[in-house]
Amino acid sequence: MKRTLALAALFAVSAFAADTKMTVGKMYDSQLAMAESEIVPAAEAMPADKYKFAPTNGEFKNARTFAQQVKHLAAVMYIAAAAAKGEKPPRDLGTGENGPDSVASKEQIVQFLKDAFAYSHKVLNSLTEQNQLEMVKSPFGGPDVARAGIASATVWHSFDHYGQMAIYLRMNGIVPPASR
Repeated sequence: MKRTLALAALFAVSAFAADTKMTVGKMYDSQLAMAESEIVPAAEAMPADKYKFAPTNGEFKNARTFAQQVKHLAAVMYIAAAAAKGEKPPRDLGTGENGPDSVASKEQIVQFLKDAFAYSHKVLNSLTEQNQLEMVKSPFGGPDVARAGIASATVWHSFDHYGQMAIYLRMNGIVPPASR
């Protein structure tokens, strides 16, 4: 039933989109909105006392905790979006790709995630037919990349970590909100 409602909503959004002028920015931003609609509720669904959970049975040596998954996801969103915009991230991200140490409680982590989405929405909406293929410096080393290519990392990388978050939720007896 929920899947049917979700499909109906998707078709309704598509019908609305057909009535408005699609832009490159809107196209990328709509993909980010889909990721956000699953990831933020998943982060909110995990109880605060389970944010330190990391699996231990099987091959999980050095696996990130749930909190580290969410912070890493948000930090990489900031890094990729800032690179696409050609600027430095708008806030301190700590060292590496793990987010600042000062962001520690569930409430702080969820807000860090929401802020990363808000910043990324602004950046993705700034993509145009004219600038999407401009080359920008990769924040992860290597050759320069297309602006839209690094901007899209805010979406595909987020879904990679959403999959891990969903498994962590299920390992703690919680059905991810997107699956309810």
